[in-house]
Amino acid sequence: MSLLDTRVPAVLLRTDRNPFHHGTLGAARSLGRAGVEVHVVADSAGSPVRHSRYVRRMHAPPRPGASAEEILAVLRRVADRVGRPAVLIPMDDATAIAAGHLRAALAPSYLLPAMPATLPERVADKAALAAVCASAGLPHPTTLIADSPGRAADDARRLGLPLVAKWSRPWLLPPGSGLRSTLLVHSAQQARELHARTAEAGSALLLQEYLPPGADRDWFFHGYADRSGAVRAGGPGRKQLAWPRGAGLTAVGRWTPNPQVRALAERLTGELGYRGVFDLDFRRCGTTGRYHLLDFNPRPGAQFRLFADSAGLDVVRALHLDLTGRPLPEGDPVAGRSFVVENYAPFAALRTAPGGRELAWYAGDDRVPGWAMWALWARHVSGRLRQRLGTAAAPPAPRAIPRAATPLLTDNEKASS
Repeated sequence: MSLLDTRVPAVLLRTDRNPFHHGTLGAARSLGRAGVEVHVVADSAGSPVRHSRYVRRMHAPPRPGASAEEILAVLRRVADRVGRPAVLIPMDDATAIAAGHLRAALAPSYLLPAMPATLPERVADKAALAAVCASAGLPHPTTLIADSPGRAADDARRLGLPLVAKWSRPWLLPPGSGLRSTLLVHSAQQARELHARTAEAGSALLLQEYLPPGADRDWFFHGYADRSGAVRAGGPGRKQLAWPRGAGLTAVGRWTPNPQVRALAERLTGELGYRGVFDLDFRRCGTTGRYHLLDFNPRPGAQFRLFADSAGLDVVRALHLDLTGRPLPEGDPVAGRSFVVENYAPFAALRTAPGGRELAWYAGDDRVPGWAMWALWARHVSGRLRQRLGTAAAPPAPRAIPRAATPLLTDNEKASS
């Protein structure tokens, strides 16, 4: 008998059109294996997720950049098709923010954690997060917000180069603009030219102190804050391999006990009154040893299945149990367990894993999404290669922004690169 209330379906919601979002597949599998009926509201064109045996139905999503009213209209149509109240699980920042604002309007068709309506937006906004950390006394890289291109150049010199440039609200970046949510900036002129595109980006440009990566410096924490505020499920993980290498999303992660990271996560969510699933990114300063919070994602992180404990509990199952009034089982952490995203770390997927391992795409009980991913990935890589060869053959075109180093992408942001 399932621990979860299988009478209550789940609806996974995403407007990001990234077909390689393995977190959505992980959520469908986690709930589907427990007997929950899973509906996915996301772009299904070419997506391996639609091939999962655990997805009852795919639904057309709101467009990228949709307003809260548009998202509400789509969710009401989905609710009519589902036919009974469902747990709603936003899988990207834009939909998590919209769900926060729409919670009252979505009831009783959807179940959502109770917290201040603006809190998901507050923590997802990079500028607001800097203020949150300052008020809570949490370590955070020194962050400046310039009010003009000239001031951006001055701030770059003050912070020291290289530095990190971030758009405050990356979910507003227009598709096809070429703008990255986060970049490593090497000159004051580059900061000036980047700031000149603020209107196009749709949010403020932040310049942030650069904390160099290194062995044992990149950490993340996934958790679920239940109705009482207690952090349940999840745990601290260490990023062992990133894609792009050294500065991107987690390609290989390991569940690694870290009391300092856990304490920071519990302290922050407790002070904010946060409820629901969250994903935090930390970087340890090589000089001071302090863990600096880089990002707060108010929704499941793509590698959340790393933290499936001895009772089979993960953050998505914890959410469903809590919102349906079921008790959460007490499991033990599976320290040493690893998570591998095969298309970004194929050799790691082939190595033995003494502590246990979960693959992002392949599963013995749900094989077709993995096969579909490799076919799609081959087309993606060959298309990128043709594009690069074509660019190399063409005469150089003027660039609005000087070429930056490899983008620094967070887990929430770009499995879509």
